[in-house]
Amino acid sequence: MKQMTEHTKQMTAIVMGATSGIGQEVALELAKRGWRVGVAGRREEILRRMVSEQEGIVECEVIDVTTAEATEGLHRLIGKLGGMDLYFHSSGIGFHNTPLEAEKELRTVETNCLGMTRLVGEAFRYLEAHPEREGQLAVISSIARTKGLGAAPAYSASKRFTSHYLECLCQLTRIKRLGHIHITDIRPGFVRTPLIEGSHFPMQLDAGRVATAIIEALEHRRSVVTINGLYRLLVFFWQLIPRWLWVRLRIS
Repeated sequence: MKQMTEHTKQMTAIVMGATSGIGQEVALELAKRGWRVGVAGRREEILRRMVSEQEGIVECEVIDVTTAEATEGLHRLIGKLGGMDLYFHSSGIGFHNTPLEAEKELRTVETNCLGMTRLVGEAFRYLEAHPEREGQLAVISSIARTKGLGAAPAYSASKRFTSHYLECLCQLTRIKRLGHIHITDIRPGFVRTPLIEGSHFPMQLDAGRVATAIIEALEHRRSVVTINGLYRLLVFFWQLIPRWLWVRLRIS
């Protein structure tokens, strides 16, 4: 990520899922660092308030990633900004769903898999078509992608899907020789956001600090970042647990 100076072109970023949580904090932090930011999500009132109250957040667009019209909304927002250098995808849902309610599982897959593929794929195609831009594409997955969590089946599976999709896109940039596109898979631990409100997950992280860590990772063009050090250690040990033992653990 280029540092802004008075002699450089002002960079533009679109944050999808900016009405709360990590997405909102990242949008605010980018604006503070001199970016022209366009925000998108489903809640129009919040989006318009962000534009009116925060210098640097200059445009908004109501976009529901689960609809076929979402890609048109993305291009409208790109047009309002006059281009896009960074696409940041933080639109996702999840449920603690031990009863395995079908509606919750399907909503999670629709948003986290189909919606993510729809918008991230469209952002990739835009950046591919604009080699004059040093484009970045960053997506929130999760440490939940490490192992399947029986208490949240669709959520953890969707994060695995997201992570693999980004790995494929990263390889695709090599196949197509798209050296101007940089992809980052962001894997936070449990962050204090509305997504886990009311839960008792341990080691919860502050969303503002997570946003700062994310932007620092983007500045260094890291392809994978797990936030923070404690979670990097946790994931390391998770990966050592064999499947036959993991499925016997009562993690809820």
